[in-house]
Amino acid sequence: MIPRRASGAVLAAVIGLLVLAGPASAHTELESSSPAEGASLTTAPTQVRLTFGEPVTLPPDPVKVTGRDGTAWQIGAPAVEGGVVTVPVTPSGGAQAYTLTWQVVAKDGDNVTGTLHFTVTGASATTPDSVGIPSWIWAIVAIAGLLAVIVVGVRQLRGRR
Repeated sequence: MIPRRASGAVLAAVIGLLVLAGPASAHTELESSSPAEGASLTTAPTQVRLTFGEPVTLPPDPVKVTGRDGTAWQIGAPAVEGGVVTVPVTPSGGAQAYTLTWQVVAKDGDNVTGTLHFTVTGASATTPDSVGIPSWIWAIVAIAGLLAVIVVGVRQLRGRR
């Protein structure tokens, strides 16, 4: 049997640990996002917004968006205010499933990473300039047509003389 003094000391030590021990240091967690996990969007977003439970800082290239076909979106300069990270994006790749990968630095200095998945069901909000015929080709065609009309007109005038 344990003497009363020893059991009292053990009880005091346990209570002291419970009372004096602070909360466990936990990493910040993603509280919300836009686009949200699993979202199905009719148009691609022009920015990504991540909200964390505490202030964060950003490492280089904190956000990446990649389509199922490997197409990577162009990422603009990120902004962070407290626990909110906002990043402008230029969508590419059209309608398909996308993975958004993020990385932040928590208040305690540890790197925290995660991924979100969303789907774009319609066309991208922006389309590349390379679709269709470039305007400089239309200008060349117009100039060539004008020159052809001038040459034909000059020949007809010479033929009448």
